[in-house]
Amino acid sequence: MDSTPENDETAAWCALLRAPGIGGQTLNPLLAATGSARQLVEAPPPDAPPALRDYLREPDWHGVEEDMRWLEQPDNRLLRISDPQYPARLRQLSNPPTALFLHGDADLLSLPQLAIVGSRNPSTGGRRNAHDFAAHLASAGLVISSGLATGIDAAAHQGALDADGLTLAVTGTGLDRVYPAKNRTLAHEIAMSGLLVSEFPVGTPPLPAHFPRRNRILAGLSFGTLVVEAALKSGSLITARLATEAGREVFAIPGSIHNPMARGCHALIRDGAKLVETAEHVFEELAPLLGGAGLSAPGPAPPTAAADAPEAPMDPQHRQLLDAMAFDPVTTDELVERTGFPAAEVSSILLLLELQGHVSSAAGGLFTQLGIATE
Repeated sequence: MDSTPENDETAAWCALLRAPGIGGQTLNPLLAATGSARQLVEAPPPDAPPALRDYLREPDWHGVEEDMRWLEQPDNRLLRISDPQYPARLRQLSNPPTALFLHGDADLLSLPQLAIVGSRNPSTGGRRNAHDFAAHLASAGLVISSGLATGIDAAAHQGALDADGLTLAVTGTGLDRVYPAKNRTLAHEIAMSGLLVSEFPVGTPPLPAHFPRRNRILAGLSFGTLVVEAALKSGSLITARLATEAGREVFAIPGSIHNPMARGCHALIRDGAKLVETAEHVFEELAPLLGGAGLSAPGPAPPTAAADAPEAPMDPQHRQLLDAMAFDPVTTDELVERTGFPAAEVSSILLLLELQGHVSSAAGGLFTQLGIATE
């Protein structure tokens, strides 16, 4: 790498970003006052915190070399808080990231975004909701942002991609790695047409403390946050709280009172989050805030392959079992008691209904009707 003033300045930014225990609340005012990262590295002012001054006596230049090699690769970029393209909505946070590492199409940062978050272990219905809400809202022109985690996050990203929409992933690691590893293919697909974002330098591992920091970026970038399924103590509720603190809209999808993954959504609704049942509900709330912004109201749900062909009448016993289930999770024993069917027959019917997409199974031997059965 040739030594140029710009490369030297970029290397100085990377060195500052690697200062242990030093974040934007410390660095941003110092950089604004100094006007140059290189000057701050070479001559930190007397009012700089002792921890930063100690670090700058011997910065992590080896790590900086890794950052600079990463930045040389195609579609990689470091977006500084001083850059005019730095998202204005993110700059409004009380502790905006000093810089963002980007891989992909940086223009997505200037487009209206909706964050979709939720459980890493959702129900089948929750995963489907995340996918379908993301697909409909991405088709309307919103960028769907999430955290690349398993479960709801992955379903939301995939929904946007399946609708040929745009999606953005904010990660809790350096962008040279994918966490969890099982989402490597998904991350590659996002990078091809969307954007991967992180405030963490190359080589940063997935430490627990990193994910709340990731969540504040998700909340800050977006006009609103939609929580699909979440337990009462979860990172999704942290994201929702951060969105509220940043003055953003918070939406939640209600569920069964017996579903632990719905309790977080119900708590949000009690605290003022907007209850939504369709993608149109989200769009109706956001459209006035966006002032159009090239968006169009989401169309109806795309027809499934099953919907394209006439559906055969449902077996009367299958219908009776579904009616007995209602929409709360139930056990096989409860269905035996409600229907009078033998246990083996109930198990067989449940298996068929699950294969047909009418029922989902969950931990603890519970089954839930998905509400898509036909008369």
